[in-house]
Amino acid sequence: MSGFWYRFRDPIALVAGLIVPFLAALALVPFRTDLSATNAALILVVAVVAVAALGSRPAGAIAALSAAAWFDFFLTRPYRRFAISDRADIETAVLLLCVGLIVSQLAVRARRLQAVVVTDAAHLSSLQGTARLSEGSGSPEDVVEYVRRALVGLLGLRGCRFEYGTLMGNLPRLEHGGGLWLRRGSRITEYADWPDGETELRVTGGGHYYGRFLLDPLPGRPLPSEEARLVAVALAAQTGSALDTAGLSHQG
Repeated sequence: MSGFWYRFRDPIALVAGLIVPFLAALALVPFRTDLSATNAALILVVAVVAVAALGSRPAGAIAALSAAAWFDFFLTRPYRRFAISDRADIETAVLLLCVGLIVSQLAVRARRLQAVVVTDAAHLSSLQGTARLSEGSGSPEDVVEYVRRALVGLLGLRGCRFEYGTLMGNLPRLEHGGGLWLRRGSRITEYADWPDGETELRVTGGGHYYGRFLLDPLPGRPLPSEEARLVAVALAAQTGSALDTAGLSHQG
């Protein structure tokens, strides 16, 4: 379900931007003689905010335009015509459009800021959890398992496994700077989307190579944010420190 929503959220939000204000205005028709134009407009603004909170800025803008149009069509005289005879209703319609556009953009921005806060908290929690295991009584294997599970959620992976001390195959690599590269001789390929197959995230500690996390993403999906990728690299570095502290055998 989450994959479906990820792929179709923007188209769904655009359709909602057209339909939700229409349905809200239609629902107000039985009450239009008792409801002031200002109150009707405020209710439609709520519909615009709901769409903007769900989707993107274009969806919010479409919702604001749709709200102004259906306010004119259903809730002002002459009814069921895109024409307004009363100057006060004209002013209300214009204000509805302007306020809807402004509020929808603010709603989108608030939703994105909230997502950033939640994401930052999750990143910090992952790093703190690894540090507690490394500094406490957790074994290196506990650290590896904790980071493996954290990477699945952090990077939106289908799966992840850890491979000790081997460099078999030539796989795309998540680098220390957060970039995703594939090196084949003198040819270097940089990825903006997850490639097919596994991607490696190497684990080193004390100048020694201990293994790698093999990331199994959903192919074709955009890479997660640069911040998420850098946190993944930091988690791998913590894993390397834990393995090095434990004095496990390594491959040079």
